[in-house]
Amino acid sequence: MAAADTPSASTLRRRDLCSRGIRLARKMRSDVADLLDIYVERQGLDASVSVAAVEGVPVAAAEHWGEQTGTQRLLDNLAAYRAFRALLAQMLEEQREQLGDADAALGRALAAVLLQVSAFAYHLEELLELESRRPPGDDGDGPPAPPRLSLFEQKLRGLGVLRELAQWAVRSVRDLRQLARPGPGPSSAPGMAEGQ
Repeated sequence: MAAADTPSASTLRRRDLCSRGIRLARKMRSDVADLLDIYVERQGLDASVSVAAVEGVPVAAAEHWGEQTGTQRLLDNLAAYRAFRALLAQMLEEQREQLGDADAALGRALAAVLLQVSAFAYHLEELLELESRRPPGDDGDGPPAPPRLSLFEQKLRGLGVLRELAQWAVRSVRDLRQLARPGPGPSSAPGMAEGQ
């Protein structure tokens, strides 16, 4: 194999981190789907209920996804997972206040997904450091606390948070696949110059 065809150590490290990140995101997506089933059942909600956009919940859809650089994708993902970490912690606290230990299965499932979200955010920070980009500081605990909601509104907000988290897990897999592809540079989108 020619020396020009041999990937650099940083390229191999990036591919390894992306590969591990993809596995983490897929596992998280599976666990969030299971959690959604438990959540809907335990909260007495209809799985087909429509939930309006929830304040503080990042939206996974990106208008110009194909034009984003790898670094932009990582920064978007990191901001989203930091917000989800705060939102899930809030949901867990609300669930404990409402039910105490009466619904341990839901509490354990929420705590497990919260742990995965935290681990994934750390993983994204590692990738950003590898890209020679210092991750932005974590601005406290995420989005501001929403106004006091009724119990039903809390349940709907929780459903919206979990649905959007599931969408982010799918987007994260796409973003990490894109980042792992060999290209002109670690933070360049395919066919795009860094300056665009």
